[in-house]
Formats: sequence, C-alpha cells, structure tokens
Amino acid sequence: MLLLVACCQLAAASKPELLLAEVYNGTIAVQQYWVSEKLDGVRAYWDGKQLISRGGNVIAAPAWFVADFPGQKLDGELWLGRNKFAETLSIVTKHQPVDSEWQQIRYYIFELPQAEGSFTARVNAMQALVQQHNSRYLTLVPQFRLADKAALQAKLSELEQAGAEGLMLHHQDALYKTGRSADLLKLKSYQDTEAEVVGYRPGKGKYQGMVGALVVKTPQGKEFAIGSGLTDELRRTPPQIGAVVTYRYNGLTKHGLPRFARFLRVRQEF
Repeated sequence: MLLLVACCQLAAASKPELLLAEVYNGTIAVQQYWVSEKLDGVRAYWDGKQLISRGGNVIAAPAWFVADFPGQKLDGELWLGRNKFAETLSIVTKHQPVDSEWQQIRYYIFELPQAEGSFTARVNAMQALVQQHNSRYLTLVPQFRLADKAALQAKLSELEQAGAEGLMLHHQDALYKTGRSADLLKLKSYQDTEAEVVGYRPGKGKYQGMVGALVVKTPQGKEFAIGSGLTDELRRTPPQIGAVVTYRYNGLTKHGLPRFARFLRVRQEF
C-alpha cells in the first residue's frame, strides 16, 4: 500500500507515445537486426527536461541525476540490475527521492524519439550523445549483431542463464514510429501474462503458517495455483485478493492451463 500511495503522489504529465514490440516469430533475417538484452527495469521517457513513466507520471529523479542529460528526447530504462525490478520500482516511484538509492540506478537508452534516419543511424547518434554528455548515470543499451538464428538462440540461452529477461531485436533500417510495430521484436524462452489473485493455498513444511501458493484466475476464467517464484516475504504478506500478478509459463496443457507457471511480480500501474 505504501508503494501505491507513493505512486499516486507523483506529478502527472502527458502520457508519452512510445514504440512497442511485437513477439519474435522466427521468420526474420536475423542479420538485418540490431540485438540487445531486454532489461527488466522501469521504462522512462526523457522529454528533454524530466523523466516520465510509461503511464504518464513524472519520475522524481534527483536534480543531480539528470543534470548532464541532453535536451534531446530519449527513450530507455531505469535499471538497477538483473532480477531487481521490484527494487528499481520502489526507488523510482518515491515522491521524495533518496540519493543513496538513485546513485545505484542508471538510465539505459535504446531509442531517440522523433529522430530522423534509420535505426542504425540512431544507434550511432545515441553513442555520440552518451560520449558527448559524459554522465555517469546515462548509458547506451549495448547493441550487437548476430549472424543467424542459431547464434540468436545461443545468445538468448547464454543471457537467460545469467539472469537476463530476454532479447530485443530492432530492424536496422526502421524509421522511428510509435505504437506496436514488427520493426521491434522481443524474444524470450518463455511466455508471460497476467492473472487476478482470487485465493490462497496454505503452506506446508517450512512454509507452515504462510501462503503455499496463490490461486489466480485468467481473463478467460480459468483458475490455477502459482507457488513457484514466491519469496518468503511474499508468502508472509501475499498480494491482496483482486491484485493482478504477472507470471511466466511454457505453453499450455491440453486443458488450456499454463505449464510450469512461475510468479514474476505484482503489476503496478506507473
């Protein structure tokens, strides 16, 4: 509840129009794409003066954090590190920023909104911007090339084993646009989606007296339990009934239920 109150106290701004990814389907020529790690952070739009969340809230970043940012519009992620989404969200949604926490955050940019030219040209421009402004808090998401689908799958496996969420692929010749586009693709070895918490299953053994699993309901009305991925803290104080959670899974059973469902996070409107 404290986190939600903090979110509500943040100033509102115009909700930014952003480029959104489609899902990789295996039919592309990989060598025509720039590839990067998919960061599990908080997406933030820099309008030249302030950072704005995807939902249209002004992010209360310390003045020193953005002091050396360019006047040009940027799109990127506020990122603390792999598997630290909850910690990142807690830091950036506070109405009063905590300097010691923000010193751990970096703003990783991956796009220049409204800039002309191909994505390759924009990658070069972003590299030049980062070098020119020389801010310790501003960096470029590393963009690299891969020769073929085998190399792409190998890189995905390598990064996921190291804790990464997945990969992003951006077509080299793409002009800048907003909305969902096949010019930008996301690739993960698993699928993820959301469901509503409708109940709990009691824990057993070392989880006696805590929640053993969340009972959730999909938008299609199917109910199932998610126990994997819950921390001890979440088992002691689970998401409230009615909360929407994100979970990962690997395909569906013959009954239409997710295989190997694993809790990822509580959805936060930000």
